[in-house]
Amino acid sequence: MIFVLVRAGGQVRTADRVDPEWLRPHSDAVFWVDLARPTPEEARVLVDVFKFHELAVEDALATTHHPKVDLYEGFLYVILHGIDFEKAKAKRGFATRDIDFFLSTRYLVTVHDGRSRSVQQIRELAGRNSDLLAEGPAGLMHRIVDTLVDNYRPEVDRLEKRMDRLERDVFTRPRRNMIRAIIEMKRDIVSLRQVVLPQRDMLGRLGRREFELIDPQVSYRFRDVYDHLVRLSDEALMFQDRMTSLVEAHLSNISNQLNSVMKILTVIATIFMPLTFITGLFGMNVDLPDFGFGSHATFWILLGIMGAVVGFMLWWFRHNEWL
Repeated sequence: MIFVLVRAGGQVRTADRVDPEWLRPHSDAVFWVDLARPTPEEARVLVDVFKFHELAVEDALATTHHPKVDLYEGFLYVILHGIDFEKAKAKRGFATRDIDFFLSTRYLVTVHDGRSRSVQQIRELAGRNSDLLAEGPAGLMHRIVDTLVDNYRPEVDRLEKRMDRLERDVFTRPRRNMIRAIIEMKRDIVSLRQVVLPQRDMLGRLGRREFELIDPQVSYRFRDVYDHLVRLSDEALMFQDRMTSLVEAHLSNISNQLNSVMKILTVIATIFMPLTFITGLFGMNVDLPDFGFGSHATFWILLGIMGAVVGFMLWWFRHNEWL
């Protein structure tokens, strides 16, 4: 699907196609073209009308690419990643979708899979604010990028809440199978860093006035978005340190549980050692003294001795703080 917003002759309107006349040197048109999951016919506008480089077009129509910024003759090509909220709601980890930008002084072209919330929000804003293109294509691109980065915050907060619950379970209700949940959480945090760090570096370039296509005033705004990504990357690093500590705490809890079990088993085995000796001694097939009380009384005497031995050993274990 193609969406076109054009500002020409002091008027702003939407259109269903790109007029090649808008690209003529004498034209005063400034416009935004949004290609949402374009068909092969709709994608032809990238080559037939805009004459973009074939490598940039190939990357824009591909499913996934790493964030990057490339300067071509006459335009700037940028790839950013937005949050994949459908996978996030399904709790399938931290996932993103590509948004491709072609930026010039006269136009902005965005290409995505049709499920970008940031682009959709700006399109809805265009219906309420007819002067959306007043700041130029670079200003419009900043609006989209700023919305895209802002949409990271709910997902990061959700990730932090999951981490808090996991930490609480590790310390209050430790289970042996919790290591799988911890590893999955750590994988999500690593994926967050893998997404944030390249975009942070790329937006740093946009904010340093490295490209003439971006006005100095707009570059300051990109620097503000860069600061947001810096905070996100710092949080991701902190999350990773917390998960490393959580793995160590979980393994320590499991080790303590194992030590407790081994301690109980050792106490039981130690208690039965003298009992086994006594019963084995008097169970030998030889004549043994009956202490002058008869064979029946001897049984109860031995049982009492065994009980006294058990009581003494338990008292001794507690006295030495072994129990």
